[in-house]
Amino acid sequence: MPRTPTLDQLADDLALGRVTARKLVADCLARIDDTSGEGARAFVHVARRQAITAAEGIDRLRAAGAAPSRYAGIPVSIKDLFDVQGQVTKGGSKVLDDRPAATADAPAVARLRQAGFIVIGRTNMTEFAFSGVGLNPHFGTPKCAFDRKTGRIPGGSSSGAAVSVVDGMAHMGLGTDTGGSCRIPAAFNGIVGFKPTAARVPTAGALPLSHSLDSVGPLARSVACCAAIDTIIAGEPGRTLVPASLKGLRIAAPQTFVLGGMDEAVSGDLDRALSALSAAGAVVDRIAVPEFDDIPKINSKAGFAAPEALAWHMDLITERGPDYDPRVLVRINRGKEQTALDYIKLLDDRAKLIAAVEKRLAGYDVIALPTVPTIAPPISALDKDDEFGRINLLALRNPTVINMIDGCAISLPMHKPGNAPTGLMLAGLRGRDHAVFSIAAAVEALLDARHG
Repeated sequence: MPRTPTLDQLADDLALGRVTARKLVADCLARIDDTSGEGARAFVHVARRQAITAAEGIDRLRAAGAAPSRYAGIPVSIKDLFDVQGQVTKGGSKVLDDRPAATADAPAVARLRQAGFIVIGRTNMTEFAFSGVGLNPHFGTPKCAFDRKTGRIPGGSSSGAAVSVVDGMAHMGLGTDTGGSCRIPAAFNGIVGFKPTAARVPTAGALPLSHSLDSVGPLARSVACCAAIDTIIAGEPGRTLVPASLKGLRIAAPQTFVLGGMDEAVSGDLDRALSALSAAGAVVDRIAVPEFDDIPKINSKAGFAAPEALAWHMDLITERGPDYDPRVLVRINRGKEQTALDYIKLLDDRAKLIAAVEKRLAGYDVIALPTVPTIAPPISALDKDDEFGRINLLALRNPTVINMIDGCAISLPMHKPGNAPTGLMLAGLRGRDHAVFSIAAAVEALLDARHG
């Protein structure tokens, strides 16, 4: 699946007058409206009139030399978890239909608008962001970009965000990531998804899943695209992305836990990617990280998401329980399994996990592992609840490791063009976001060159 145009290419086209914001919006709306595509399932709301009006305004500002940034006029999509002024934030659900419209944009949305990005619409998602597969029984499930004839899961929870980008219905999707919700759909759809160190980007104005693990990140077509968006939504000064040198780079490639259940496509692509890095002069150490193997035990009583979600949803479940997706409702209700003592121990166990992992991996520049151990399975494979549970846990397993250690991570394509998309996850310890972007830019260039 083509990954162009990038945000920088679009910005150059706008600056040189090769395209207008009005034309970019019109093209995205045409793709959304295409009845042979996924627009009706990828979006739960299209801000048609507002987007056209905003585009016309940006074109006038650009003509006057007053565009707020070089990216002004580029259409983006917003996950249905975020507040957008004047719109109801539903979280991919029916139970918030009667909620009042938001009176202000979420900070991340506001920062995108301040840079001149145009909100084209709200994207579909797993109800309340509580799964990694992307199914939504209320609004339909957008199909993964690969093998649409079969109909494969898009990954979740930012399902519509990924599909909107890969299908050209938007040029970036704003998502959230609690256990992989930016990275899983990026991996399944052959694009790039980034999860920042959680504290860097405000989560205010976004419906919470787990306040301990939630983070806000972009899904886009390149590492540079994600880096540019990350800088904006984090409220940081603009910076030039300089690819790191691969020669002498120290890469930790964890074994055992994160490699279980890999299919042949992912295994082959991972081996080729790590071999390419070694050939480029990087030092790839395939090491045991026993702390990662302990995470299932730490989370054995539903982890953070279930009890923290239950605290937020308790009254809503009493009022509207039958209107929830049953598969989401049962996961939220698992929060009842935890006692206050269990939760306090969970907090302590996580703190010890972070300290131990930071000590073990302190000498490495980056961690490399498969984003998801399989390609996107067919939607029909999840018809039975037991298969849904198995596939969902497998999709979430590796990304959740990084949320648990409060790290940062990016998923970038590692498959050959035309093959089923697979994702290589490059991760760093907390606060190493800028370094991860520089390394990812170099790895992306290496893999692109090898794939022609």
